[in-house]
Amino acid sequence: MAKGDPKKPKMSAYAFFVQTCREEHTKKNPEVPVNFAEFSKKEKSKFDEMAKGDKVHYDQEMKDYGPAKGGKKKKDPNAPKRPPSTTICSELRPKIKSTNPGISIGDGAKKLGEMWNNLSDSEKQPYVNKASKLKERMSQTISLKGSLMVLRVLLNLPGKGERGR
Repeated sequence: MAKGDPKKPKMSAYAFFVQTCREEHTKKNPEVPVNFAEFSKKEKSKFDEMAKGDKVHYDQEMKDYGPAKGGKKKKDPNAPKRPPSTTICSELRPKIKSTNPGISIGDGAKKLGEMWNNLSDSEKQPYVNKASKLKERMSQTISLKGSLMVLRVLLNLPGKGERGR
């Protein structure tokens, strides 16, 4: 996070101790570990005061802070669904399930990976062709949808689910 970022977490007494004294202590006594919990109340009070002051500053900044504008882009409900990335899975998974009932999803995926790696290039070709056809159909659908949206804008027609103007 950037310096002065209002989203930064408020600092604790221990964080102030680490920021100010820990490095100094380890240089002087490298073999002695630093344990903040073993400090006396008097030693800790300095850092507690620093933390309280930071909390006041933090609360003031957060009072004026608003969430980022824009936010997450909403998904188009009419967008076409993506094709499956692996066509072999849908065909061979039932075979693996029938031969190994009760197999976990991860172990089933490992078996599918082993089966895929053991196939020759000629045996893989039908699956590769099928996947490329599905990708091509997806890209055609997307381009068609884009051209329909352009036509709606040009002709001033309402989109799906919109009312006429």
